[in-house]
Amino acid sequence: MTDRNDFLSREKFMAELWRYKKGSVTRRHFLGVTGLGVAAGVLGTAMPGLRSAAHAQGSIGDRVVVASWPNYHDPANFDAFSSETGAAVDLNVFGSNEEMLAKLQAGGSGWDVFVPTNYTITTYVEEDLIEPLDLSLLPNYDPASFDPRFADAGTVNGVVYAVPRNWGTTGFVVNTANLGGLPKPTTWKEFWDMTKAEFSGRTMVHDYQLTTIGNALKYFGYSFNSIDPAELAEAEKLLLEVKPHLFGITSDYQPSMRSGDAWMSIAWTGDGLQLHRDMPEIDYVLGKEGGELWSDFFAIPKGAPHRDAAYALINYLLAPDVNAKEVMFHGYPVADARVNTILPAEMLNDPIMYPAAELLDALEFGAAVTLTDPNRAELMARFKSA
Repeated sequence: MTDRNDFLSREKFMAELWRYKKGSVTRRHFLGVTGLGVAAGVLGTAMPGLRSAAHAQGSIGDRVVVASWPNYHDPANFDAFSSETGAAVDLNVFGSNEEMLAKLQAGGSGWDVFVPTNYTITTYVEEDLIEPLDLSLLPNYDPASFDPRFADAGTVNGVVYAVPRNWGTTGFVVNTANLGGLPKPTTWKEFWDMTKAEFSGRTMVHDYQLTTIGNALKYFGYSFNSIDPAELAEAEKLLLEVKPHLFGITSDYQPSMRSGDAWMSIAWTGDGLQLHRDMPEIDYVLGKEGGELWSDFFAIPKGAPHRDAAYALINYLLAPDVNAKEVMFHGYPVADARVNTILPAEMLNDPIMYPAAELLDALEFGAAVTLTDPNRAELMARFKSA
């Protein structure tokens, strides 16, 4: 019998373990919530042999701190890097580029590597928050192997500040088992209208102004990147109408879709593939009106405390065989032709990873102005607080 009120049930433990293995929460969060952090500390003190070799000093130091996205890295690759180098990988998970920017602007992030999206890199350069890369320290990076469409944003004024990681799309996932007699939605108008009606209380949107506002703008046929005050006013009206019908506002939506608590959510390519692979009734949809096409990059912030480890990790993850393992884990396409020669044919032919041309052609890359536009930031704040 116990009077503790912080007991973690088996179901909660397994849910937290799944989130940690998928990269949706940090190691620190997982150890803290489950109580394993205390146990590991006690055992490590009493029995030093149980301490991870990753904490031993090596030529690149004992750790590398990464800021990235949910469900975006294969933990096995991080473990292998740690075993080879002695540097533990400490993953910090973020749900939006605005969060990443604010953290770096505040100073003292402690990050060594971060994963910005294409449209944000010019802002990081303008604010002197990002380091020009020394490509001699990245021998696994072969610029000729990368599709320029997904690589060029990393170069600003002729200087390389970031190298490509993955690319993808932003659409939505829908659990077709809950449609009843409804046809599967294929447009953003249907997504938002169903949220206010048949799927009320079961839909999720990102905690991220670019995608949530952008796809509300698509309801009216406007540009995903619009900063026009009149168009933003229409998008805000729609979002405020939808707000009472939402299940949640978060960029970590997989757990709720898997549990069945949510039936539909704005989603990124890899999450759509992961969900469909494990639960075939969940489909990934690109709205016919358009939406977002994006590419993500590896970058090093100014003042990175473990600079040698940062270069070592980026170089490790760019090795084609390692990068292929990443892709097979997370399901995001890569712009590196060397990796594509390794991937299985079923992945290269998967319509979630590589959409039909008519759907891909309707998409827009995010625009730099949306990151710092005060009207979009204020709209998102009002929507979240409503």
